[in-house]
Amino acid sequence: MNPKWWKESVVYQIYPISFMDSNGDGYGDLRGIRSKLDYLQELGVDVIWVCPIYKSPNHDNGYDISDYCDIMKEFGTMDDFDRLLSDMHSRGMKLMMDLVLNHTSHQHPWFIESRSSKDNPKRDYYIWKKAKNGGPPNNWESYFSGSVWELDPQTDEYYLHLYSKYQPDLNWENPVVIDKLHEMVEWWLKKGVDGFRFDAIAHIVKAEGYPDALNPSGAKTVRAYEMFSNLEDVHTLLQNLHDKVLYYYDIMTVGETSGLGPEQALNYVGDGRRELNMTFQFEHMNLDAASPASGRWDTVPWSLHELKQIMGNWQTVLHNRGWNANYLCNHDQPRSVSRFGDDLFYRIPSAKMLATFYHMLEGTPYIYQGEEIGMTNVAFESIDDYRDVETMNYYEEKRSSGVPEEQIMAAIHKKSRDNARTPMQWDDGDEGGFTTGTPWIEVNSNYMEINAASAVKDPDSIYHYYKQLIQLRKKHQVIVYGEYGLLLEDHPEIYAYTRTLEDQQLLVILNFYAREPVFELPSELAGGKPQLLISNYPLSKEDDLGSLKLRPFEARVYLRQQV
Repeated sequence: MNPKWWKESVVYQIYPISFMDSNGDGYGDLRGIRSKLDYLQELGVDVIWVCPIYKSPNHDNGYDISDYCDIMKEFGTMDDFDRLLSDMHSRGMKLMMDLVLNHTSHQHPWFIESRSSKDNPKRDYYIWKKAKNGGPPNNWESYFSGSVWELDPQTDEYYLHLYSKYQPDLNWENPVVIDKLHEMVEWWLKKGVDGFRFDAIAHIVKAEGYPDALNPSGAKTVRAYEMFSNLEDVHTLLQNLHDKVLYYYDIMTVGETSGLGPEQALNYVGDGRRELNMTFQFEHMNLDAASPASGRWDTVPWSLHELKQIMGNWQTVLHNRGWNANYLCNHDQPRSVSRFGDDLFYRIPSAKMLATFYHMLEGTPYIYQGEEIGMTNVAFESIDDYRDVETMNYYEEKRSSGVPEEQIMAAIHKKSRDNARTPMQWDDGDEGGFTTGTPWIEVNSNYMEINAASAVKDPDSIYHYYKQLIQLRKKHQVIVYGEYGLLLEDHPEIYAYTRTLEDQQLLVILNFYAREPVFELPSELAGGKPQLLISNYPLSKEDDLGSLKLRPFEARVYLRQQV
């Protein structure tokens, strides 16, 4: 079982620019977070993960860092940070920083020096290459569209950026860079932070020689993605970071490692690997992708059967060998109730059902801000209302290709990262209580109906349901450490599973659709007197667990002693 505090914790993710504005400038800030700690403490979360707050020109909402040891002025000062950390610790809560080690901002002093001349001492802090056949050094494509290479006229060479051209990749082959990053990580740990979410950590190593990816007509198709994701030397570098820095602190670490399955994940999180506590997997986030190469925008209906396969595989492979990080939404993904539930007719029951689903799995649950009140996707009419660089690049690319405006906007409404980045809806006042000024991005127009103030007052709200789930997790070890077992594998509408620890067993029954299927209790689970722990519907006296007609998006969790 190997108990750890970070296994037993519940994490709440804050996207600070959109969480709470304390001074009316339209940007969320550190003092705004401090003002809402009582709300988060009442919810019951243990760890707060704060997305990047470092000094940044903000081309990619803080994921382009220009000074690792300073605070972005819109968020406040280092004194504000120290007060926030102190307030969290006084409440028994922990703070996990979001740290970008793959790249910096183009305004970082290291890059300013690096680009100044070919013989600058910091030239090799980043990845520079000469032109090839009059163009970029290879054909790799950026996550934000176009080539990963940007020609810099100052020295007539290209620098590599896996994301935007304002985010040049660091050169992890340079031992001086590694030492400086280690020093910076330890600087934050000495300040008392309780862990790190390592952004894009799977990409810090690139394929030797930077060869071209092969196109589909080649003898073997190799996507550019495979040239800079989860390569073997990533593990050597992470073990080095662990042994020299992380080992000496009792912290929580999670890596953003897209493009792998659970067996590969064990290379990062397996017991004894000396790398990370857990990783974020993306297989379930790609359920609605039209093809592996289609990216975010081309979608198809997702399959419950495939969701069972993916989640079951991660639950089974990592049990007693590693640890899962469970989530359905974050700052890069659409709102979970809009994506996997029904945000029109069954928003409340479907949001509760989805929460039950991932909170009852083995692994640490991650709640994204607003998820606990059932915030939904947004559908701005004009591209001018969007702020996400990936979304705007997609719009321009498709418009230049002649794709109709309404088709482009439909995809954006469904999958834009700004769906999760609209301001937190605190109350039904102006701008949803987020700011007294003009917000950096518009508040979702449904804030009059969906807001934290009304949710806190309503004992039957999604907020109070999340609170119950968190309390149950703290009360029953089987919810944390129990072994997962899938039931009714081929049922098209019901996702049911068990969690077993010694003589205790959870039975989790989830209806993922608006229809009313009948749950038939497997014979091996019959007998005894199961105790209902939680349900998202009021129960009827006629309910029969042996043959149970489920209501739309119904969720139930039972605890039983094994016979």
